[in-house]
Amino acid sequence: MSEDRIAALEAKLTALADQVGRHDDVLAIRNLQFAYGYFMDKCMFAEIVDLFSDEAELRFMGGVFKGKAGARRLYGGASGMNGPAHGMLFEHIIAQDIVHVAEDRRTAEGRFRTFMQGGVHRSKADAPPTIPPAFWEAGIYENVFIREDDIWKIHRFNYKVVYQASYAEGWANAPETPLMVSEHRRTFPDSPSGPDALEEQPPRWPKAVVMPFHYRHPVTGQPIRTPEPV
Repeated sequence: MSEDRIAALEAKLTALADQVGRHDDVLAIRNLQFAYGYFMDKCMFAEIVDLFSDEAELRFMGGVFKGKAGARRLYGGASGMNGPAHGMLFEHIIAQDIVHVAEDRRTAEGRFRTFMQGGVHRSKADAPPTIPPAFWEAGIYENVFIREDDIWKIHRFNYKVVYQASYAEGWANAPETPLMVSEHRRTFPDSPSGPDALEEQPPRWPKAVVMPFHYRHPVTGQPIRTPEPV
């Protein structure tokens, strides 16, 4: 076999190995994000915090939480819950995942949709008063992932609530202010469970707000223009 033929086969093998590696990366990132949803179902906050990188940044409801310390304040710090609780329902359905891995395979970006059924069973007498008996929630994640010690972790968590609505009244009657959560107004340590910084939040349903896409149009290759809220 000629040297040119050998070199061509080696190049093809290298390309195939990279392709398989990227496929494995996407699968690992999908599993990571889906694991987050299963942990959220049961308020398993210690497990959730371990999904993040050491220098993670978490953006939620107008607050920016930094590092593992910030993640611990966000998860469980406000509600006091930690672990499965009788009569509490927070079923997260995460779907429509679109993941892109960087050329160097050290970082990646992913967009996911979540649809949640939440509520409190009538048999639970000690439920937090802020949680409605039965409600819907929908939202979009635009997350950044990083490979640390050859393990994919969530590096920038960016979740935007699209709406929360009473199950009985439906999303056609969703209030502009979410039912269960509220925007952060104070930072840590002034607020013991607060974020490290504040940021402006986009309006929610019924405003037609488009969360910016991390990827280009799959056919034209052009950046996807983010229309202004209508």
